[in-house]
Amino acid sequence: MRRITIWMLFLVPFVAHANVVWPALYLETRLFSWWAISIGLLVEYLFVRALFQVTPQKAILATITANAASAILGILLIPLAGIAWEVFPGLLFYHVFKMGTFNPITWCVTFLVACAVNVALEGLVYKKAFKLNFLFKSRMFFWFMLANTASVGVATASLIINPVQP
Repeated sequence: MRRITIWMLFLVPFVAHANVVWPALYLETRLFSWWAISIGLLVEYLFVRALFQVTPQKAILATITANAASAILGILLIPLAGIAWEVFPGLLFYHVFKMGTFNPITWCVTFLVACAVNVALEGLVYKKAFKLNFLFKSRMFFWFMLANTASVGVATASLIINPVQP
């Protein structure tokens, strides 16, 4: 019996291929471009300085640390949030409006979800690691959503200007 099981493994393909994509996967690739990172760090640094009233050194350290954390965790969370949209309510939305995955509404949702995931992760770093008064139920969340629209917006715009070629 054991020999049969071992030989059956040779029937299983060794290389897996995925051909399912959704907007959040495309956006994720552009979020790691140098221009999106640079613009995001600069804009968020200015927001950290203004909203938390900290020294330039602390603002630089907090901004880089928060963005590093959101980049590391966002690699997984942004595409997962995108697939969550695709499953529900996306499927219902697509069925009702007879649209496919790559439509303007889904791109807008993907943009907002990417910003929200980044702000949530960065907010935790500001609050826990740097003891900054980041309140999730305040205007602070809104201001950092606005700050994150810079990097996510540049990444999204790059997809519009230069779409991914399959």
